[in-house]
Amino acid sequence: MKFGFPLLQADRFLAAALALLSITASADEPATLPKTQPLTMSGDLSAQMHEAALRDMDAKIADSLRTRGRYWHRDISSPEAYERSIEGNRAHFREIIGLADTRVPVSMERFGDEANPALVAETASFRVSQVRWPVLPAVHSEGLLLEPKQAVRGVVVALPDADQTPEQFVGLAPAPAPGLPAESQMARRLAENGFVVVVPVLLDRSARGSGDPSILMTNIPHREWIERQAFTMGRHIIGYEVQKILSAVDWAEKQHPGKKIGLAGYGEGGLLALYAAAADRRIAATLVSGYFKSRQQTWQEPLYRDVWGLLREFGDAEIASLVATRGLVVAYRDEPQVDGPPSPLEGQKNMAAPGRLTTPDFDEVAGEFARLGTLVPSSLQPRQLVHNDAAESVSALAKMLGVESPMPLAAEKPKDERKAFDPVERQLRQVRELNDYTQLLVRDSDRTRDAFFLHKLLPEFANVPWNYNLTFPLKSADAFAAGAKDYQRMFWENILGKLDDPLPALNPRARLVYDQPTWTGYEVVLDVGNEGFAWGVLLLPKGMKPGERRPVVVCQHGRHGIPSDTIEGDKPAYRNFAARLAESGFIVLAPHNLYQKEEYYRMLARKGHAVQATHWSVILRHHQQWLAWLASLPQVDAKRIGFYGLSFGGESAMRLPTLLDGYALSICSGDFNDWTRKLASTHDRKSFMFSDEWEIACFNMGNTFSYAELSYLIFPRPFMVERGHHDGVALDPWVASEYAKTRWFYDQFGLGDRTAIEFFNGGHTINGQGTFEFLHRHLNWP
Repeated sequence: MKFGFPLLQADRFLAAALALLSITASADEPATLPKTQPLTMSGDLSAQMHEAALRDMDAKIADSLRTRGRYWHRDISSPEAYERSIEGNRAHFREIIGLADTRVPVSMERFGDEANPALVAETASFRVSQVRWPVLPAVHSEGLLLEPKQAVRGVVVALPDADQTPEQFVGLAPAPAPGLPAESQMARRLAENGFVVVVPVLLDRSARGSGDPSILMTNIPHREWIERQAFTMGRHIIGYEVQKILSAVDWAEKQHPGKKIGLAGYGEGGLLALYAAAADRRIAATLVSGYFKSRQQTWQEPLYRDVWGLLREFGDAEIASLVATRGLVVAYRDEPQVDGPPSPLEGQKNMAAPGRLTTPDFDEVAGEFARLGTLVPSSLQPRQLVHNDAAESVSALAKMLGVESPMPLAAEKPKDERKAFDPVERQLRQVRELNDYTQLLVRDSDRTRDAFFLHKLLPEFANVPWNYNLTFPLKSADAFAAGAKDYQRMFWENILGKLDDPLPALNPRARLVYDQPTWTGYEVVLDVGNEGFAWGVLLLPKGMKPGERRPVVVCQHGRHGIPSDTIEGDKPAYRNFAARLAESGFIVLAPHNLYQKEEYYRMLARKGHAVQATHWSVILRHHQQWLAWLASLPQVDAKRIGFYGLSFGGESAMRLPTLLDGYALSICSGDFNDWTRKLASTHDRKSFMFSDEWEIACFNMGNTFSYAELSYLIFPRPFMVERGHHDGVALDPWVASEYAKTRWFYDQFGLGDRTAIEFFNGGHTINGQGTFEFLHRHLNWP
């Protein structure tokens, strides 16, 4: 009699892989496991898992409108009380947009030469100078300064869209850039009516400077190029540009004391105006044009708008509520149209994340503006919604800054006197400076993590730079592990994201899919909550004695993999390592993790970020259920469950056992790394900055946990690294130097025999030599 499971139509690759699972079994084998229901699901279970997880994340996003109120405790009894009541929200907002650095003292420098004089243009009503000002160490902002010839009425930082130059905003537009219609020249209108105006240049959406000519140039937009490296370091392109805005505000306070300061922006500049005003109470009034709506679909926008956990606490209305008790004008108009990243260079694949910007219906903008009214009464915030009228919107801003005026435009247009000005070179300078600044953070991240982790656990070294040659204060392993619990919590909640839904009953379903001479295999599905389910294959050795309990090895596939890859087909990466371990007498579980289908798991991560989650948040729930189910099996010794994964499975080995104490040991194969460098370096070809793996970064992980620190959280449980010399994931020196910290750490407690690394002369593959010995020794299986 033949046992197997039916297949529905699936893509050819997966259908071929799944077909390998449809095998014969002897007539006397049970078709299911005791205490399980029959498994009747059919079709592409990997796709179904991914799709269910995506629907559940959609539900989380939809529910965020209802649940984010729990993070707010507004007191509307007075303006002062209101400001105090939202200060914690403001602090958290500043954190997630990456406002983590101290600005340097500001001074506005007019600069130029004979070909490009500092005085760019002059009209009867104002002068225009090209300026730059320091913001962070070795980071400057550049742009234009407009100074009225009449008495100064106030100061405004005016922000064009990312793909508009300051010159376009002023009406200077040098060839070949197209000019903006006069009504859109917001900065010029303000200067002609008595306002000092600072117009910074923003990083644009081109990709000219995204890459390293000695390594690879990419099609990643400038904004995403900085975002991807900054996100790992707890920074953000939004935060960097808000810093530039606030540095201009610093200058305005110093140069024009007593004058009210406003912000005005369009498109990406509108986003920055709103965010900067929310972050800093010095802004008296703000105009947000071409940017304001419900953000429930923010995951569809470009990656450079990906803010960690944004929707859990903030939509545009909530951000606008941080602007209260100060003035706000929202101007509805067509937003910049973005249909995706630049096209890849010839012969290259697309390395940029998908993302689109479109103009919402006016009703959507009006609805979000009305929602603001449910959060903050109009008595606490002067505000106005303007429909497609540039003059009215600027006039409304001026009124909130204390100037009653229709804000007319003069007939005279400014003329650019520069002869050789190159806006492209200015743009590339801005990209290089932010790239270099972020790379300094990457370079120094070891010290940052040491201060975050070891200094806090070892307070006797809190005031000295960490040095691995220092004498380590001997403590018990158990005491250290207990002290590290807070770090486990931080890693789960703040870095990976923890879903707080209660786990459901397991409801295991199973069916027989393998009958081999020494073991039997069952396909198993468990509930994980909502629509989600966990799927895997359990291999049970034959000939187990009644009442016998054996150790388990969880064998985890890598990216694009499915459970059968680890069991059969002798695939070069896996070498049937799950089946080989079952033949050695181990119980083996080969679970499916959510990284088989790129278009699904990447979007799961992107959606998850909106509500402070990642695809790891979902995978962790699956493994919580797997551990609970394994512990319920009469054949399993729940204290001897090991984890062994390759590639993305090796990445799992650095995340799941770190947080799930049910794993008694962990083996990371083909993934152990200097993780911060791997994620964020723009000087190393092996970095993900030169790949299309845009979803892989976790916010602020570079300052908190690389792989050495994760191994400290596995400690004192046994931990091993398997590394092929020719594995293209990393370089031997990266792996060896990071592992040296792990070995040093275990040795400080006299537990060096619980950790090991095996180098072998091979590639990205399971070697199965020293790791198998490690499993036998530490899971106590002869």
